[in-house]
Amino acid sequence: MTDMTGILPDRALRDAAEAGVVRSGLALETGQIQPASLDLRLGRKVWRLRASFLPGPDRTVADRLDEDVVMHALDLDGGAVLETGCVYLAELEEGLTLPQGVSAAANPKSSTGRLDVFTRVICDGCAAFDQIPEGYDGPLYVEIAPRTFSVLARPGDRLVQVRLRAGAHEALRAITLSVDLNPGAGPAGWRAKRHAPLVDLAGVGAHDAARFWEPIEAPDGRIILDPGEFYILASREAVSVPLGEAAEMAPIAPEIGEFRAHYAGFFDPGFGVDAAGGAGSRAVLEVRGRDVPFILDHGQAVARLVYEPMSGPVETPYGAAGSNYQAQGLKLSKHFRAG
Repeated sequence: MTDMTGILPDRALRDAAEAGVVRSGLALETGQIQPASLDLRLGRKVWRLRASFLPGPDRTVADRLDEDVVMHALDLDGGAVLETGCVYLAELEEGLTLPQGVSAAANPKSSTGRLDVFTRVICDGCAAFDQIPEGYDGPLYVEIAPRTFSVLARPGDRLVQVRLRAGAHEALRAITLSVDLNPGAGPAGWRAKRHAPLVDLAGVGAHDAARFWEPIEAPDGRIILDPGEFYILASREAVSVPLGEAAEMAPIAPEIGEFRAHYAGFFDPGFGVDAAGGAGSRAVLEVRGRDVPFILDHGQAVARLVYEPMSGPVETPYGAAGSNYQAQGLKLSKHFRAG
């Protein structure tokens, strides 16, 4: 597939699909291949689970679904509501037949994280979420747990994405990101409203932001995170990802605060790059308060951005073919519009 190590770029992902490494009963759609990742589509079958699970070595996901773990099944044809507080497992349209030396890692898409929809990809025989080992040959599934907004889902909706990696993970460097609570103009962040209406995953720009979010101010450069509440904040630092690299947001040491700082973490080559129209791009932080109220100060460290090499050149950098999040500041998901 490639003689170089690193994350496979768009051209290599197209070649992988043509070679059957990425397998599907349906042709890939326009925009499904990103500069350094592949969007995965929901299939038709969804199961409401009693609890999350991992199949474990030598067991398939289907084996576990035969046990007393499924509460009921849904069919996404025509649309189905996935409710907050529930755990679902959905089949994905794409599976993988990975050669030796090539592994895969999954992550929620940016819009998924900004909706507070918790997702994790699992595969047959796996003992860890979001990790598909080299040589894997089989289907993929995604666990879906809406936390704040119930969502309307259909076959073909894209909640997660996968990166293929040749060779072992090779971190080039990591930078620390801090939170911007002194933006100068506009709100310092957004807090999700409880008991908000349904979000249609296919409804880009179709939802009035004021019905789902309330702005929060930080006149003294600090906010208090309430336990269980969900916030959209932005990094103080501008972020850029060179064309020969990819990046992923990772947590910093958990002992520094009572919050989770991100859900979706893939940053593609070209994000924030001036030549691709991304000058000044910030990282959006999906923040959830944990056990006790916690004071978050302007400039406080909240996450790390870890860079690693691409295995080859990218044909279409992030933002070159249009993007909802290039040159972003504090930005809600693409589903929302100003009132």
